[in-house]
Amino acid sequence: MATPVLTRHALRGSLGDILVDLRVSPGADPSPAVVVVHGFKGFKDWGMFPPFAERLARAGFAAVTYNASGSGVDAHGRFTLPERFGRDTFSAALNDLGRVLDEVAHGTLLQAAPPATALVGHSRGGGIAILRAAQSQGVSALVTWSAISSSQRWPDETRRRWRAAGRLEVRNQRTGEVLPLYTDVLDDIEANRDALDIERAAAGVRAPWLILHGDADETVDAREARVLSAAAPAAELRIVPGAGHTYGAVHPFAGPTPALQQVFDRTVSFLCTNLG
Repeated sequence: MATPVLTRHALRGSLGDILVDLRVSPGADPSPAVVVVHGFKGFKDWGMFPPFAERLARAGFAAVTYNASGSGVDAHGRFTLPERFGRDTFSAALNDLGRVLDEVAHGTLLQAAPPATALVGHSRGGGIAILRAAQSQGVSALVTWSAISSSQRWPDETRRRWRAAGRLEVRNQRTGEVLPLYTDVLDDIEANRDALDIERAAAGVRAPWLILHGDADETVDAREARVLSAAAPAAELRIVPGAGHTYGAVHPFAGPTPALQQVFDRTVSFLCTNLG
């Protein structure tokens, strides 16, 4: 298939612009769309996402990757927007995904509305994708990589210190930057406990769903994949032996590992089967 064409777009999101990359193979429209949702401290240009989007486009899909408005990352892949990052709630991320899906469904980003749309979410982005898929009849297939099963990520003592200080400091392990998380995040989780209940949402997902998770995940334990699978027995659970949270991918990207290649292969095969 021809080399995919990349175009860049900006949409208004909850905390600022949502930066969107669209990759399509020439002549492939109208193609099924696949929207890729990055996780916490992730962004559209992180490591594995551009090569995965290229793979999707070569397989005949319209590949949509984006920086959520609260990612904190600019168009050059740098964390230059720490205030947005600090106020990036689950609800803001969910609203941003809704905005992207609306633009995809209306054909605003593509030359025509796609015949079907799938979500692929990594880590926290997997949780956001689950919440959205449970809400929307417009999601035809779902794939989650290393997904969280709960929005309740912090122990009581951490929450207490966070409240007392007004912020929680988060270190970017790659660059050493210290980024703030304000109490907006806690307020959102507490005020919207039911709406952000990922495990409960999992039980409401009706689209075909593939759950992928490494059994050596150092960030989100593989037990969370089993929680999701138990909540949604029709979902297909695949545990990747020996794989960590990003399946060996690093940033800048240094090529696929066997585990990442397996994840790419399984994901594309699943999407080809379920998006027609």
